[in-house]
Amino acid sequence: MQLVRLGEPGSERPFVRADDGTTYGLSGLTADIDGGFLAADGVTRVAAALAAGELPEEDVTGLRAGSPIAQPGKVVCIGMNYRRHAEETGATPPTEPVVFMKAPDVVVGPGDDVLIPRGSVSTDWEVELGVVIGRTARYLDSVDDALEYVAGYVVSNDVSERALQFRTAQWDKGKSCENFNPLGPALVPAAEVPDPQELGLRLWVNGEKKQDSSTKDMIFSVAEIIHHLSQVMVLRPGDLINTGTPEGVALGQPDPKPYLRDGDVIELEIDGLGRQRQTARQA
Repeated sequence: MQLVRLGEPGSERPFVRADDGTTYGLSGLTADIDGGFLAADGVTRVAAALAAGELPEEDVTGLRAGSPIAQPGKVVCIGMNYRRHAEETGATPPTEPVVFMKAPDVVVGPGDDVLIPRGSVSTDWEVELGVVIGRTARYLDSVDDALEYVAGYVVSNDVSERALQFRTAQWDKGKSCENFNPLGPALVPAAEVPDPQELGLRLWVNGEKKQDSSTKDMIFSVAEIIHHLSQVMVLRPGDLINTGTPEGVALGQPDPKPYLRDGDVIELEIDGLGRQRQTARQA
């Protein structure tokens, strides 16, 4: 099954899509797909209600896809976490996770426009595996237990403005511009992703494939990331972790680098998690 939120921005409603593509309403079970829902074992409750035939089938034709989770409490990102991406940018592979934050309100739907900041000439794409936390993770004892704290996985586009990102030693300015984190189309429960380190991920710009890799190229696995983050912050239900991008971003390509321009179409996908499509527009 897949958890989705459909409707206009700010008015999204929760649904579940069964394996046969039928969509069922969740409004009788929860007001939203948020931290409270996840903390209360909402994914398991939805699965049980779906199996029991207790959910109403709904026609969702024409409804916009929103982010599959409500605005998270925080968006934590991992930089330089793919070996070949570090190589293409000339960076030394890190010896511990590089951590930065994005403003939570940049999370938007998977089909919403990517807004190029005014004056930007270096807005870049980044397909990433997004991890949504389902249980409070604080000072975890073992990497081996870390995946038990995952509610599900999602496709994430960690859009970046490189001039702002590297203007100072702190990256957040280039990561928190408006609409800089399309998310979705669906939250796929962790139980339906047997191994998050065996997922192919790809991205195209105007039909030309730019990124094509696998999460097996990660320097730090999803479990290692969660364990590490739990030592320096509290991860709470509904928080989003962007786990890094593979090679193929505009930053790593020869000059003139093909950064996004008004009208460019970005498409991205991850095995089993769905596909996004955005148009870049001038802010």
